[in-house]
Amino acid sequence: MKIPINRNILWADTFVRVLVSCGVKYASLSPGSRNTPLTLAFASNKKIKSFVHVDERSSGFFALGLAKATNTPVAIVCTSGTATAELYPAIIEAYQQRVPLIVCTADRPPELRGRGANQTINQNNLYKNHIRWFYDAGLPEMTIESINKLKEETNKAFYKCLFSAKGPVHINFPFKKPFEPKSFTHEIDEDTLRFAESNTKNKLYTLPESESTISRKSWINDISKLISARKRGIIIVGPGNFGKAFINECYGLSLRLNYPVFADGNSQLRFGSHKKDNIISHYDAFLRSDDFAKQIRPDIILQFGRTITSKGLETFLSNCSADRYMINEFGDWFDPSERAKASYALDPFVFCKSINRILDNSGFSSVDKNWLLKIKDAEDKSANLKSKIIDQSVFSSEGRIIEEVLKVAPDGCNIMLSNSMPVRDFDYFASNNNKTITVYNNRGASGIDGIISTALGISAASKNHTILLIGDLAFYYDLNSLLFAQNYKTSLTIVLINNNGGGIFEILPISNYGKIFKEYFITPHKLNFAKLVDAYDAKYFAASSWEQFKNLLTRASKIKGLTVLEVKTNTAVSVKLRRKYWKEVNQSMMHD
Repeated sequence: MKIPINRNILWADTFVRVLVSCGVKYASLSPGSRNTPLTLAFASNKKIKSFVHVDERSSGFFALGLAKATNTPVAIVCTSGTATAELYPAIIEAYQQRVPLIVCTADRPPELRGRGANQTINQNNLYKNHIRWFYDAGLPEMTIESINKLKEETNKAFYKCLFSAKGPVHINFPFKKPFEPKSFTHEIDEDTLRFAESNTKNKLYTLPESESTISRKSWINDISKLISARKRGIIIVGPGNFGKAFINECYGLSLRLNYPVFADGNSQLRFGSHKKDNIISHYDAFLRSDDFAKQIRPDIILQFGRTITSKGLETFLSNCSADRYMINEFGDWFDPSERAKASYALDPFVFCKSINRILDNSGFSSVDKNWLLKIKDAEDKSANLKSKIIDQSVFSSEGRIIEEVLKVAPDGCNIMLSNSMPVRDFDYFASNNNKTITVYNNRGASGIDGIISTALGISAASKNHTILLIGDLAFYYDLNSLLFAQNYKTSLTIVLINNNGGGIFEILPISNYGKIFKEYFITPHKLNFAKLVDAYDAKYFAASSWEQFKNLLTRASKIKGLTVLEVKTNTAVSVKLRRKYWKEVNQSMMHD
């Protein structure tokens, strides 16, 4: 018996069923005609929660936020043409940060390419410089062999993006009209239909057992010997989604070695109930002291996580001759200073646990405890000066915003940090805190695009409240995303730090270039954000004192939906305070 079907619909349904069987739970969709089969397949599958975005750029960054919060692959669907290009910024960010995305672009059939057909561009491996894997699914063919090939490649896409080459993957889907389910294009037999609709057992594309396991054991043994032979070391934990297991093992390693842990504000180590005796959070300040930096010359540095945020630490590393070893899951190279010895593809948790076991079994005992005490003393001085200069500053200096947010942020909340000054100020001024806070950022490519969309994705995937710290230009750049917030009522508070332009340029040398600087870099806008927020039916507050700021932020955290809390700041005053703080820390180090 032959059964009438629309081949595009059956093809797309089969694809989505395989994704569901792999574990995909979220999809971010944008309306279009050519992607109708994919949109219907995702929308009709009750095991996937689909979100709709008019703007593909917002859709891409929203999916990025979902994937960050869940650490699972999220599907993105768009139509053909320039819609595919709108996804590119989010794909670049996902590539840089190894965030798992499955990008599904609809396409015209091959014979229409290069023929002037409407909404047709060359989508073949469009994102080739910023994806981990690409597959063109070809036009749907209603044979068991072709359907099985689609299933195989879908399984592979999931495995690639989450495990073997973690990051975004791209599948291009050419479709010929018609797209609607009841517009039948073919008749197929029952066996073929049954196979297409069956839940084929997933294949795990595991790598063959090889010398890699032996190599990893060898690397750990080699580094353990280096550590045992060195007296003074530093552990650096850069940005990363580090969990409790790693944090506990890393802290245990610091205790055994008497190594300080320089924890980036985006590393998760500054927050939570774990012990923090050796966790150093104000290193950026005391490392800006050339005198003190010369006094602490480590023999070895172990670096976990991505590229560090701190300028002070980056300068220190550029001038440091210590052997530095980077340890991360894929052996990625996070070293702008070009001074590291090697990068090892090792799981940080496994590495720390293995080294701890080796040190315990060898009876290792660190002998240079003064090394750690000297750095902890610098930490205490820097923290005290921060409390005096930054945390007591008048309203509304930008640096103090960080401490005020941390005071009232609900335990268990998420904090998303925009690029430019918010992420830097957070790294400079966020002290160790016993609250459980998960910190997110888009520091892969460090753009200011899609920041609100990413925060909305994090919020949509999390049961906990999310706070976004963002500058005025980044907020303006992603206004389209507020429409999504209106439609889905996600629990997000945006702290809008408005300095009326590109405040970050005030700390760069270009700020000394008068008229050119003012006209081409600062870009004042004088926008009325209250009216813009009101247009999207979101709650808007403005703070005029620190006490009011805290009260409004506390109130906002209890409101379901989007709240924008605007703080107008003076860039020049904020720059002076940062410089005063660094200067006084420098002086305190000289008198040590």
